[in-house]
Amino acid sequence: MNIRTLNESDAQLYQNLRLNALKINPEAFGSTYEREVRFSIETIVERLKPTKDKFVLGAFDDSGSLVGMVTFIRENNLKTDHKGNVFGMYVAPKSRGQGLGKALMLELIRKASNCDGLEQINLAVVSDNDSAKKLYESVGFEVYGVERNALKFNGKYFDEDLMVLNVKLIY
Repeated sequence: MNIRTLNESDAQLYQNLRLNALKINPEAFGSTYEREVRFSIETIVERLKPTKDKFVLGAFDDSGSLVGMVTFIRENNLKTDHKGNVFGMYVAPKSRGQGLGKALMLELIRKASNCDGLEQINLAVVSDNDSAKKLYESVGFEVYGVERNALKFNGKYFDEDLMVLNVKLIY
């Protein structure tokens, strides 16, 4: 297993995995397959361009296939730039249960912790996604609130647990 920061040259691999994620687990994401299937490759390239405050990690299996991903974006407002956010965490079904999600999250935390002044990392997870919540708790995230009806998909509402990791306590 190889985990690294994705870049512009990974755009097609990323888009393929992202679209599969949106098809397989539509309830877990704020976006939809129908919306993102229309994104141009240029849009994906822009999404993947790493900066000091934004990056997408990819996990590759032994055959070189992209099987997992997670995004970190730091807040850019003067009063909120002590925070960063996790988005789009996904591991393909065939690669689940092998510790890949935890490895992705630990690498995200390690890499994000290098951002000067970063104090906390936030994420939101669908409240009944017990395996994801267990993963996030295993790397130090704690629930600090619940947003009722945070997502609505196909007429059904999904609550989200809001979770935080205090980076200053770890590093």
